[in-house]
Amino acid sequence: MKESAPSSGEPNRDAQEDVALMLRVKTGDQEAFAQLVERHQHSVVGTVAKMLAGDADAEDISQMVFLRVWKSAPRYEPTAKFTTWLMTITRNLVFNEMRRRQRARFVPIDGGETDDGPPLQFEDTESAQPGEELLKAEMQGAIDAAIASLPENQRMAIVLRRFENMPYEEIARVLHTSVPAVKSILFRARADLKEKLKQYLA
Repeated sequence: MKESAPSSGEPNRDAQEDVALMLRVKTGDQEAFAQLVERHQHSVVGTVAKMLAGDADAEDISQMVFLRVWKSAPRYEPTAKFTTWLMTITRNLVFNEMRRRQRARFVPIDGGETDDGPPLQFEDTESAQPGEELLKAEMQGAIDAAIASLPENQRMAIVLRRFENMPYEEIARVLHTSVPAVKSILFRARADLKEKLKQYLA
């Protein structure tokens, strides 16, 4: 069961600190930039890795993301949350990389139930016996192929929503679309995955 969100206002305070740091970066403050990288590198690396399913690529592209942040800092204006701006840069670089690949691989979805709809539920494979390893490998391949076949926007929306817990409004900004469109994108992605993976669903 999901725990209730804390009422301390911590997320909002974090957002304000991000903007304050970025405004310092805008003046060339390298210490502030290092703090931003430390605060957000895990999230960026994780998002890139889930989009491209490659740890080495994730590290390289994440470095490119933060390099772009540094180079773009003089033009930065706090018109949106810093994380939204950061994930927009991440999206652009990831999509460019995906377009250079004929077939991108992707990690399977997990996570609890959200208002996007019930989660995809798969058979428990943690206690698989030796004779079940082949089926487990087949299922994993099917999941990877199904997610890799999703259009770019659907794949990114799922990653941001289910792994980064990003609100619809922020996802809409990252994808340059509306909140209703984001909900529609997520609905279509889940429906497509369920159809492709129906033989493996619990």
